[in-house]
Amino acid sequence: MTFDRPAEYLVSLVRELCRLPQETEWAELKVNAAEPQEIGEYVSALANSAALAGKAFAYLVWGVADGDHAIVGTRFEPRAVKVGNEELENWLLRLLTPKIHFRFFAVTVDGQPVVLLEIERAFRHPVRFQGNEFIRIGSYKKKLKDFPEKERALWRIFDRLPFEEGIAAERATGDEVLRLLDYPGYFDLLKRPLPQNRDGLLEALAEDGLIRACDAGGWNVTNLGAILFARRLDDFHSLRRKAMRVIQYQGTSRLETIKEQIATQGYANGFEELIRFINGLLPSSEVIGQALRKTVPMFPELAVRELVANALIHQDFLLTGTGPLVEIFEDRVEITNPGEPLVDTQRFVDSPPRSRNEALASLMRRIGICEERGSGWDKVVFQIELHQLPAPLPEATADHTRVVLFAPQPLSKMGKADRLRAVYLHACLRYVSREHLTNTSVRQRFGIEPRNSATASRLIREAVEAGYIVPHDPKAAPKLMRYVPHWAAPPRDRFT
Repeated sequence: MTFDRPAEYLVSLVRELCRLPQETEWAELKVNAAEPQEIGEYVSALANSAALAGKAFAYLVWGVADGDHAIVGTRFEPRAVKVGNEELENWLLRLLTPKIHFRFFAVTVDGQPVVLLEIERAFRHPVRFQGNEFIRIGSYKKKLKDFPEKERALWRIFDRLPFEEGIAAERATGDEVLRLLDYPGYFDLLKRPLPQNRDGLLEALAEDGLIRACDAGGWNVTNLGAILFARRLDDFHSLRRKAMRVIQYQGTSRLETIKEQIATQGYANGFEELIRFINGLLPSSEVIGQALRKTVPMFPELAVRELVANALIHQDFLLTGTGPLVEIFEDRVEITNPGEPLVDTQRFVDSPPRSRNEALASLMRRIGICEERGSGWDKVVFQIELHQLPAPLPEATADHTRVVLFAPQPLSKMGKADRLRAVYLHACLRYVSREHLTNTSVRQRFGIEPRNSATASRLIREAVEAGYIVPHDPKAAPKLMRYVPHWAAPPRDRFT
């Protein structure tokens, strides 16, 4: 229930919770008791217990009597509660780690005011409040550390549940599923005929894991279905921050923003529109041919496309408060996604494919947006070399991966770090193509005239001295010398 629901649905949910014979690990019923500290601890306990119970959400309800679960109403008004000068919801969110999604709903049931707190289940890590992890034991709230068997069971669940299988919307009707998901786009992108009836549509979506039948009736929309095919990502509260942001700046700094836009659709059905929007903002230059003048993008469109797809697919969805980002400057483009890379940034070209979101990557491959062969970065480097641009710069921080594409720059203006990176990536690209870096290939890479082969030799010498590349055969004559990346150095006879 992370998308907006009418009051009728909230009333039916409260009634369903009241019909429980007793409070459960994932549902707590109260009348007026609403001390902020206690609420925070309950959020932790219920989120962790929902994960153990296999529930998408946990609930804390005010306005229901203990024992017979009669609806008696409550005086609790979440929006009116402050802790110091801070609103209750902000205070709770600040003290929760990791920051999960929760929402307060005020609803009238049988003429009585009721407050429903919906809490997303824990993912990847137990939820802590003020540094402490809590769990429900029956209807009691306890510290998780006092129940090691529960803690072990929780970690086993985290280890085997990928993000894609999480629930973005719970207990949606068939009509709501078809309203929330762009099912025509799904069938069009997969080149499949559209089924003749609603049941056929829902069955096809379920086959690909976009929705799942809910035990309580209706359908659960999975994170996979929502993130790829949402008509509006805003309809899914927990995924709003995962929409791609595109920002264009004035000049080379972030001081002045020209344009900013957040993608509204899912990654799959909105990908081509996103790429068109980005390409429309990229700097360009005019080239005069024999008879015509044409506008040429400053950055290769294929390289931008591959990097945007990678940022969407390989992000860490479980990092909260952040999402994928494209920043366009006068002299560069920076493409950032949450999550540190799964492989060393220096080994992007040759590393076998790895994805933290395997189901998402697989479906995106079937659609034709990405490849799982790990060749995306190879294409980026190839396009950059083809256009004789400065080498792309991959960067890794504790929480993010960023790739920077630089505008055209003559070799004479490149710094040493840029030259070394360009030569190294050139060696990597040649190596994965079963070729070697040579003086001739370096000249072609940088557009150096044959008469200036000494310039290429200097670039190669710099890279060798820095340890980026090594001779394939150190005994070869200078004119026949070939080079490989440092990690591909051939083994030497230990007796020589």
